[in-house]
Amino acid sequence: MEEIPVYLFTGFMDSGKTSLIHETLYDNEFGKDARNLIICCEDGEVEYEEAKLQTIMGHLVMIEEQEELTEEKLEQLNETYHPQQVFIEYNGTWEVGPFLEMKLPKGWEIVQLLATVDADTFEMYLANMRSMMMEQLFPVDVVIFNRCDDNTPRGKFRRTVKALNRRAQIVYERKDGTIDDRDMEELPFDLNAEVIDLSDADYGIWYLDAMENPKKYEGKKIHFLALVYRPEHKIKRGVFVPGRFAMTCCEADIQFIGFKCKYDQADRIAHRSWIDITAEVKYEFAMEYRGKGPVLYPVSIKPAEKPEDELVYFS
Repeated sequence: MEEIPVYLFTGFMDSGKTSLIHETLYDNEFGKDARNLIICCEDGEVEYEEAKLQTIMGHLVMIEEQEELTEEKLEQLNETYHPQQVFIEYNGTWEVGPFLEMKLPKGWEIVQLLATVDADTFEMYLANMRSMMMEQLFPVDVVIFNRCDDNTPRGKFRRTVKALNRRAQIVYERKDGTIDDRDMEELPFDLNAEVIDLSDADYGIWYLDAMENPKKYEGKKIHFLALVYRPEHKIKRGVFVPGRFAMTCCEADIQFIGFKCKYDQADRIAHRSWIDITAEVKYEFAMEYRGKGPVLYPVSIKPAEKPEDELVYFS
């Protein structure tokens, strides 16, 4: 049976979901020569015009209550419209997880999840509805920040998303609809220093950048305060992980982040002890990464005191 691609669009109301679907279907001619089913789960400022839908063999179905979006309902729509492509404009206040766990009609396959975000309101939503915002961004493939300008803190936005969803592609769209593809903002530490000294505030930023651009740090020396991860029977001899606990979204999303460290005296360092470490970074194969990644080789290790705030953050 031929695959029926399903595109899921998430984001709060007025974040640009409908406009993005319009652009995809009409401007990019993505809806041409195919039967298109659009399932819209909320009313926004931009509407779907029946006359334009007819030009792409498009059918619009409104679903206003989450309880109506069921496996049975999707089967009914499939039998009624026999779509060749499905576009779902999801309600920004609904949890995405239940839909992703649904058994879709035969042939339907989610091929891309996209989230639209209004750059003007992103920080406000993070402050007031952080969990809801993060729940939308966690599973998506692409995050589109629209309505950006020169004052948009793109680096901060990127780190916030990458801390939660490292594989997400991030796009910045200006208010005139063009794509902003300038380089990211400068890192808060000196990459050219003989030893890159990382403060607690820098650690999360460095970790994300090293994950995404590991070759950049090949041969660099890094200095930071670290908590030691080395539980017995769970890690090889001569290896430990210096890192920090980081808060991604809220207290429920605290995770330990660090890189593999090869050290022939690793067994002398107690699990969950604090150390002051300077290490050289090498980009090499590691089983833990299932490929190449940053591996640390200590230059010096000293005992250290636990900091007042044990957590680090990504912004």
